[in-house]
Amino acid sequence: MKQFLIPTSKGTKTVMEENIIRIEASSNYCKIFFNNERPLVVAKVLHWFQDNLPEDTFFRIHRTHIVNRLHVAAPVDQGMLRLSNGDMVQVSRRRKNYTDNLLKQSA
Repeated sequence: MKQFLIPTSKGTKTVMEENIIRIEASSNYCKIFFNNERPLVVAKVLHWFQDNLPEDTFFRIHRTHIVNRLHVAAPVDQGMLRLSNGDMVQVSRRRKNYTDNLLKQSA
C-alpha cells in the first residue's frame, strides 16, 4: 500500500494508508484513528481527505465519517458498521445502499 502525507501543526506526518482505520469530522478538524498508534487531530475538513485518499479503499459512510474498507469487520443491524478496532460507526440512511454495494464488492 501507499504512504499518505498528512499536514499537521508540527509539519507533515507520513502514514501508511492501511494503518488508517477511520477519519471522523468535527467542525473544521478531523480526528484520524490508526490501528497502531493514538488518534491524531488535524486542521483539515473531511472533504479534503475524501479528495486525497483513494476511493477504492476509503469511502464516506456519513457526513462525519470516512472509513477504510480494509478495517470494516462486519456490517451490523440498524445501519452500523463494526471496525477492526471494535469501534461502531453509523452509516447514514442516504449512503446505506452505496455502502452495502461497496462491501459486497470487496467480499
